Amino acid sequence: MTDPCGECGARACEELFHGLLALDHSRAEPWGPLHGVSVSCFLLQHAGRLPADGGAAARGLLQAYLDGGLPAVQRLIGRARAANSHRVKAGAAPGGAARGTAVPVGREAPRGGFTVTIEQVAQGGTFPAAGFPERVRAWAAATLEVSGPHSA
Repeated sequence: MTDPCGECGARACEELFHGLLALDHSRAEPWGPLHGVSVSCFLLQHAGRLPADGGAAARGLLQAYLDGGLPAVQRLIGRARAANSHRVKAGAAPGGAARGTAVPVGREAPRGGFTVTIEQVAQGGTFPAAGFPERVRAWAAATLEVSGPHSA
């Protein structure tokens, strides 16, 4: 059996993440609409993959999801897309964050301690549709519990 991940504590998290991405990119319910939430959870539970903002955008997306569901996430993503539009002057709005950069100086990224990881969401690696949104909500809550809602 695979050893637990040193960052999130799940077994086979990388393989599970690729399986989830395949479902997400199918755009089928219930996986597709939760793509941004799932990716945010995974990134925040893997400090080595945090974008240059230290995960601030991912935490904001998870908080929006927990506070207002998918409509709140869609509004947040819409605003981000508009700010990142080619029509926005260069330098006027933050662009895409570089992946794999360090956590901001003076802040240690959380390691482990998550009560819900991708392993629980996967339920044996198949990510069954039944109960998937509820498992993702629990994953988001557990992720913010450790990483903090606005702690970047």
